[in-house]
Amino acid sequence: MPAHPRTYLLSCGGTGGHLSPGIALAEGLAARGDRAVLLISEKQVDARLAAKYPALRFAPIPGSPFGAHPAVLTRFLFTQSKGFTAGLRLVRSLRPAGIIGFGGFTTASVILAGALHGVPVALHEANRMPGKAVRHLARLARRVYLPPGITLPGVATAKVRSASLPVRTEIRPLPRTEAAARLGLDPAKKILVVFGGSQGATPLNTWARSAAGEFAARDVQLACVTGLGKGDAELTTAAGPHGEPVRAIWIPFCDDVAALLSAADLVVARAGAGSLAEFARIGSPAILVPYPQAADDHQRANATWFAAQGGGVVLEQAALAELTPLTAYLLADPARLSAHRAALARLDIAPALDFILEDLDTLVAPRLRAASRATVAA
Repeated sequence: MPAHPRTYLLSCGGTGGHLSPGIALAEGLAARGDRAVLLISEKQVDARLAAKYPALRFAPIPGSPFGAHPAVLTRFLFTQSKGFTAGLRLVRSLRPAGIIGFGGFTTASVILAGALHGVPVALHEANRMPGKAVRHLARLARRVYLPPGITLPGVATAKVRSASLPVRTEIRPLPRTEAAARLGLDPAKKILVVFGGSQGATPLNTWARSAAGEFAARDVQLACVTGLGKGDAELTTAAGPHGEPVRAIWIPFCDDVAALLSAADLVVARAGAGSLAEFARIGSPAILVPYPQAADDHQRANATWFAAQGGGVVLEQAALAELTPLTAYLLADPARLSAHRAALARLDIAPALDFILEDLDTLVAPRLRAASRATVAA
């Protein structure tokens, strides 16, 4: 544990997949007496997730995604320059021991500001296809955390560390009865979860609506996270195999991912790295439908790896017509679902958070020692 509290800047805004590991790291830093400021975007999804953690400090920072279209590019350059100015102010006022970027469009400006002031910079890439932010900023970083088995051409091996995604402390398996009760569902019936990530997935939402009646007829309940701005919270019912009502719930945002995944017999989901880490932590078998427009096709790389480890199966979005029979087939095969859960338990054994916390101590120690010597000399 550090002898004196240190301050870290964590750049992690833009999506739940970037912000969730940032929150996990901030929790770990706080538990040992350090301080963290989480730099987030101005998007609604960031504000919604940040509101759950009043004990942590969040600061919005300007930024927007890169794009080749002139209007998108102009906005990117304008917001990144504003973000860089904000980053400089933060670095000068807080004098952080280190800066950790989790990718996404809020990362570049803060990393540049820190590197200019000699602050040790680390990058964490959760996807199995490293994104633009990590690829382009890696030369400025003194440490790059990559998923096990992934390398980054042109980056010195001395600065690379293999580390999985830190998961928030609240994401832990719950008893099925408790988890289903939190959702308002019957634990005696099977539960199918449709989870397009923190922002939802319109094709999966549309499929869930069309298939809800068929699954009710099979006595399967449905819980669908639709995404913010894609509909209001709703409870619907359809006739079960004996005419009784079977529930389906539709929620724009899930504040209780642990209950959602612990209640699930099976999840139909996108393949963001954050979601996959949470599936492994809870032990939730999944049918993964990679987002076809994901940058560098990283969701397909994530999904392929997840399925190869035994955590579930992959179905392309172009083949959504096959999703209903595939889902029904897996729900009717408890032995296969158990095998997937066993594989997921093997995946969730790497203590990513503890490893990163220890490694950060090593990363920032030389600069802290130098600063201490300078203080003594003065």
